[in-house]
Amino acid sequence: MCYLKSIRTEKIYEKMMKNIFLLLLLVSSISSAQHKIKGTLHPKPKTDWIILYKIEGTKQVFINNASIKSDSLKISKKREVVGTFEITLPPSAKSGAYRVTYATEVAGFVDFFYNKEDIYFIFNPAFPDRTISFTKSEENISYKKYLDEIGALQETLDSIQGAVLQNPALKKNDTYKKILSTINKVQNKYLELSKNKYIEPFVKAFLRNNSPEIETFADNYMNNLKNNYFDKIDFSNKTLINSQFLTDRISDYVFYLHYSDDQNMQQNLYKEGIKTVILKIKNQSYQKEIIEYLISQFESSKNVEIIDYLFEKHYNALPETLQDKKFKTEKLAFFATEIGRIAPDFSWTEKGGKMKLSSLNESENYVLVFWSTSCSHCLLEIPQLHTFLKNKKNIKVIAFALEKDAFVWKNFSKTNLYGWHNVLGLKKWENEVAKTYKIVSTPSYFVLNKNKKIIAKPEEMEGLKALFEKK
Repeated sequence: MCYLKSIRTEKIYEKMMKNIFLLLLLVSSISSAQHKIKGTLHPKPKTDWIILYKIEGTKQVFINNASIKSDSLKISKKREVVGTFEITLPPSAKSGAYRVTYATEVAGFVDFFYNKEDIYFIFNPAFPDRTISFTKSEENISYKKYLDEIGALQETLDSIQGAVLQNPALKKNDTYKKILSTINKVQNKYLELSKNKYIEPFVKAFLRNNSPEIETFADNYMNNLKNNYFDKIDFSNKTLINSQFLTDRISDYVFYLHYSDDQNMQQNLYKEGIKTVILKIKNQSYQKEIIEYLISQFESSKNVEIIDYLFEKHYNALPETLQDKKFKTEKLAFFATEIGRIAPDFSWTEKGGKMKLSSLNESENYVLVFWSTSCSHCLLEIPQLHTFLKNKKNIKVIAFALEKDAFVWKNFSKTNLYGWHNVLGLKKWENEVAKTYKIVSTPSYFVLNKNKKIIAKPEEMEGLKALFEKK
């Protein structure tokens, strides 16, 4: 019995040790598959955190965050305070374009590529693009060298081209061709070095399609630049799509290569640039992303005409299953009361009859003012406005009062605001018309033309008076 027990115990021990060995192998293999991202920020920013994102199309997907720790580093023979961070990526982390963001007085970020290797870099958070230096990562070191070499040569070529455009008499064609030849040699060198690497499509796509001969006319130069801008870019390449590279190129093409001092011409140029970009993109999901991205860019300048164009000509042409109805509704509602829009319609009862803003046909211009009897500033300003406009026959006022009840408003409007269209809006800030017009303070002014298009939104009565003083 003792002998059998001994054998059984030995087998159990042997099995246990085998399992431990297999576990150690597994842990070891997982550990070796993990890679680190280490950054040094010099000088240390005010923030204590960085956030790591993976770029997918025009969006950023959160991956992880880490604290920025204070450290010291010997720089130019003296030790200085720097910030450092470290993030360990899981074995499941996919190759791709990544971004580290940090918040200083002006939010900043650095982009890099991850392709199953450790990545170490140092940069000045105030000037990340110009100062970033990779100390570990074959792919990023190689790509940074490529950008530096090609960038310097392209800058030289551009300066020669610019000098000739300013003075066509300059004899610079031989110099131009020499620099162009060097650019092509450097490009070929890095195409060979990047073969079968993650950075390969970026190297292929980055080089500008320069004219083989120096241009002496600015129009020819710009036409060549615009017409050949996307020649080397494969819009179906998923590596390019899932990076900031393609978004930046599209943005530069639409906003910087299509410029005019004339406002009407500028709008047409925007449309021309957008149309070219959309035709280049065959992937409809990516089309949707780029259209939404461009809408957000034009949102910042409140360019309602181009936003409408993007929706009507391009977004609405996408399959309905791809369209984001919530996005569309929210954006159109957000711009419903911007200059250039037809004022959202509403109705009210006046002298026993129904009235509608859209049905008014009695003046060349209308002033729609949102006010309230509970606003002391309004009680002073609205009668002044009434006095100012009473002899201006081509201007009609719709005074929309935001009230909790009708009592004070009835007496005040009858006594002080005769000749106006006086509208009662109950529930005050929660009134549906007020919410449609995004009213957050009173008085708020909208100036409309005879077709009820919003032509101005003066912030104060003095600005409103200035519009009509000559009328």
